[in-house]
Amino acid sequence: MFFDKKEGVEVSTKWLGRELTLKTGLLAKQADAAVLAQYGETVIMATVVQSNEERGVDFFPLSVEFEEKLYAAGIIKGSRWIKREGRPSDDAVLTGRMIDRSIRPLFDDSSRKDVQVVITALSVDPAATYEITSLVAASAALAISGVDWKGPIGGIKVGLINDQLVFNPTFSEMEDSKLDLTVAGTDKKTIMIEAGASEIPEDLVYEAITRGQKEMQPAVELIKKLKAKAPAKEKSEGEKLLTEEQIKAEEEKAKLVETANAWLKDNVNKILFDKQYYTKGERKAAVKAIKDGLNKLLFDQGVSEDLRKTVIGLTVEKAVDAEVTKELLENEKRVDGRALDEIRKLSAKVGLFPRNHGTGLFSRGETQIMSLLTLGAPGLEQNLEGLEGASTKSYMHHYNFPPYSVGETRPMRGPGRREIGHGALAEKALKPVIPSKEEFPYTIRIVSETLGSNGSSSMGATCGSTLALMDAGVPIKKPVAGLAIGLASNEDMSQWKVLTDIQDLEDGKGGMDFKITGTDEGITAIQLDTKTDGLNEEIIKEALEKGLKGRLEILDVIKKAIPGYRKELSKYAPRITSFHIDPEKIRDVIGSGGKVINKIIEDTGVSIDIEDDGFVMVCGTDSEMAAKAVQIIKDITHEFEAGETYKGKVVRLMDFGAFVELTPGNDGLVHVSEMAPYRVGKPGDLVSIGDEVHVKIKEIDDQGRVNLTMKEMIENQDLWKDRKGEQSRSGFDHGNRGGHGRRDDRGGGRRNFNRDKRR
Repeated sequence: MFFDKKEGVEVSTKWLGRELTLKTGLLAKQADAAVLAQYGETVIMATVVQSNEERGVDFFPLSVEFEEKLYAAGIIKGSRWIKREGRPSDDAVLTGRMIDRSIRPLFDDSSRKDVQVVITALSVDPAATYEITSLVAASAALAISGVDWKGPIGGIKVGLINDQLVFNPTFSEMEDSKLDLTVAGTDKKTIMIEAGASEIPEDLVYEAITRGQKEMQPAVELIKKLKAKAPAKEKSEGEKLLTEEQIKAEEEKAKLVETANAWLKDNVNKILFDKQYYTKGERKAAVKAIKDGLNKLLFDQGVSEDLRKTVIGLTVEKAVDAEVTKELLENEKRVDGRALDEIRKLSAKVGLFPRNHGTGLFSRGETQIMSLLTLGAPGLEQNLEGLEGASTKSYMHHYNFPPYSVGETRPMRGPGRREIGHGALAEKALKPVIPSKEEFPYTIRIVSETLGSNGSSSMGATCGSTLALMDAGVPIKKPVAGLAIGLASNEDMSQWKVLTDIQDLEDGKGGMDFKITGTDEGITAIQLDTKTDGLNEEIIKEALEKGLKGRLEILDVIKKAIPGYRKELSKYAPRITSFHIDPEKIRDVIGSGGKVINKIIEDTGVSIDIEDDGFVMVCGTDSEMAAKAVQIIKDITHEFEAGETYKGKVVRLMDFGAFVELTPGNDGLVHVSEMAPYRVGKPGDLVSIGDEVHVKIKEIDDQGRVNLTMKEMIENQDLWKDRKGEQSRSGFDHGNRGGHGRRDDRGGGRRNFNRDKRR
């Protein structure tokens, strides 16, 4: 490559059959750190910049952006009008979120300095997953950036192919994999998990996670090696100059924080655990009571309003979080009184509204999700364009999170990263049970509306989607459910407790959000976020076990609401008839310039989709018209056989015989010698264009031409009887140019595939 070792640092190692190389010192030199990571022929650049000044916010301002550049895969955008990359694709957003969730727990979350990590795909090799290379690049850049970060971390992708675990499989290998697992972690602990699976048992998923943790270590060690060779930049903090008045104000604030913490130590438990708070509103009121009590204490001491707000903001949330964790660890006591493995009240309903194709309403405690399903024609599937090339998607799930779902007001500006991430997780959870296109050729779109949120609305969306699918009559293989498993732990992780079905106050420091979905036979999706420095294997194992127990309980509730998918679709849903035709006949159905297929669509009002392999899908809301369209296509593509009989119209007359239309666009020839059980002088003596006659296929010749006979069809007796006298008077003169012959001249001009062959 173009890299000059004199300008920077380069380290390499062999990792799972491919070379992994990290380079720094050549590109993006004004960033705090920039690293090129190359794995196989995939090349990713990651940069890190931290601001010098703190922002006046109450959160750690980290942003992670994954830049999906189509040039990396040698692709020019397919749109005729827009060739520049636009808003990030869902895949780009999900890759950025995955990296964010992997690196965020290792920052000092008390910092208020902006940190921005930008990952850019420069070259993508289908044999080397760009997501893992991107994660490694981001970790390496952070390690040498001088930012306060407790890395490095590594990442790995794990597949299950032919019942064998495969690490960092290629794109093509993943097509045959039953597992798509991404694991990120340090040299000792797991920090992030993202998985899609085809009903994989918990013990096998656990093995994949723990083995993946070990197999990623060469990447972690290589980053350490880079850090040793390229010491982190010293971040200039600058001298903070304070006036005497400001110094006094800081000292006063520090004393008030001590006073507040002392009061909170004596009062938080009394208020928060004096009774069981069953609702989010009750718990909010309890926290407000704590804030009001502290506010009064400070007011009585003559503290200004602004300073009171500052002190309350610095102390109350931390104190509440610490007290909730303490009660869980020491007394296994939850604020709402539940046992550690107890799920909140569950309910499930279907068939909510009259005209929707499928609906489901799922509630778990105060989390309430309404999922609404729409069925459409195959042609309505989504076209995708990204680093992995062009593809389509016929099952889609979209998740919405309006402000009223948490009792708030805020601008509504379309889906953000969170909505895209939650929607993708619930979509991934159901994907393994969605029927194939051959089994159920519809495009399926589910929209999950979050009506109330208090803990794991994405898992509620998974359950709501299952209800909507079964209500719509989609023949899913099995119902899927999901829930979130949490954690309470102390700072050094010497004490910890796993919690089932976490909510609001239980998702604090030292916790985790371990979402697990699946059927009664195995896992279909996982998403893990943690607010610790990582999880040990024992925690992961117990979380998987608790997830299974809770999932089975939720599945029982779903099955009581609707035992199985409905056998009939909604009367408002379109009907699709699917069948196969000979791929060689596709051009006959389409016709020149689409003339044939467009005529069918115009006459019947259906939509028609034809795959390259000859799989045809006819979709329409009028069953009679849909059946008509199906019959037309089958007639056009019918493979004729000797012995078949038809009633057809005479469409053309020649001296040697008559052409009869058997099916639209397909004619056969009745030779003059086969038109009657007696000698016919010329075809026009017996039939005219437009006459209906009964014919039988005599043979299909070696050129595919259909030869017919009328002789054996007794249904033609009336025709023979009516015309026999005329035949006798004509003297069987083949050269006669009488009236019937003139009709032959007027009958020319009709074209079809079989007659063209005769020419």
